[in-house]
Amino acid sequence: MRSHLYEADHDDFRASVRTFVEKEIAPFHDQWERDSIVPREVWTAGGAQGFLGIDQDERFGGGGVRDFRYQAVLSEEMTRVGASGVGFTLHNDVVSPYLRDLATEEQQARWVPGFCSGELITAIAMTEPGTGSDLQGITTTARRDGDDWVLNGSKTFITNGINADLVIVVARTNPDVPASKGTSLLVVERGMPGFERGRNLDKVGLKAQDTAELFFTDVRVPAANLLGTPDRGFLHLMENLPQERLSIAIGAVAAIETVLAQTVEYVTSRTAFGKPVGSFQNSRFVLAELQTEAIIARTFVDECIRQLDAGTLTAVDAAQAKWWCSDLQNRTADKCLQLHGGYGYMSEYPVSKAWRDARVQSIYGGTNEIMKEIIGRSMGL
Repeated sequence: MRSHLYEADHDDFRASVRTFVEKEIAPFHDQWERDSIVPREVWTAGGAQGFLGIDQDERFGGGGVRDFRYQAVLSEEMTRVGASGVGFTLHNDVVSPYLRDLATEEQQARWVPGFCSGELITAIAMTEPGTGSDLQGITTTARRDGDDWVLNGSKTFITNGINADLVIVVARTNPDVPASKGTSLLVVERGMPGFERGRNLDKVGLKAQDTAELFFTDVRVPAANLLGTPDRGFLHLMENLPQERLSIAIGAVAAIETVLAQTVEYVTSRTAFGKPVGSFQNSRFVLAELQTEAIIARTFVDECIRQLDAGTLTAVDAAQAKWWCSDLQNRTADKCLQLHGGYGYMSEYPVSKAWRDARVQSIYGGTNEIMKEIIGRSMGL
């Protein structure tokens, strides 16, 4: 089934992204995995090509295009070459809406030009050591002191955590009310006294992605760095999480299609008992099932992208896309690895990396169990 989501302009954009990815990223990604970080020069190179801040105002160096299909193309092309360490998706899909919709004119003038050029790398810090998907359980606090907020606490599993120059930190600012009514977003900048980074965490997959612990000890954050409305941070998060979850689903579908194509190629050329592995009924049936599910996932995610651009994508829609596509990604990678036999367990084969990188997809952005809670509650259960 042919997708009809993209138009000629998106195809042209894809060609530009593909050229960039194949020249500037694919040849070096293995080394970045060994280094556990992507060089900052990759960010500025991507910014120079117009791949960052696609939806930001042109006045500040952005693309000025409110069309999520361009961001989906970027994610798909990164996934196609296994560039799971390059944090452009977090920067564009997750952080960008906060700066675009919540930042004041003065804040945008300060931050968005660097955001778009790649000189200011961003992160968002929600998760804490004792609270994962339970955002209402956060313990990081910020109290007002004159013209500053004094921030204390810690965060973990923060994507772009080592490279980040701007970190949107979720903190409790009113301890006398539930977190849903007393949480704010503060932008912490590189070099602020008391802001320290911990380890670049050693993960099962996504090896080139810098994922870090962050610590805040009496960090004085200027009041001018408050993002959005005081004590309304939880609402701001709920408004933006559907796009984040859709972004995960887009990456999942692209990963499914990529590993499936690699596996079809492998089983066609690999022989056992005198004939291609793909000619055995089990191989045909497994791949037939995966191909069908991949098309179903692509069709649903394409419609979610249309609805996001139309402003009609709901939190439930996004939750359904996130859990089902990431679950399918894991199942697909696992079955494709099995079809590779012993070679699938060798790190030199792309399927092994696809299998490792897939595992976190059902965890971050809200675990898949939380996604099912959201869906179940919407059914009145």
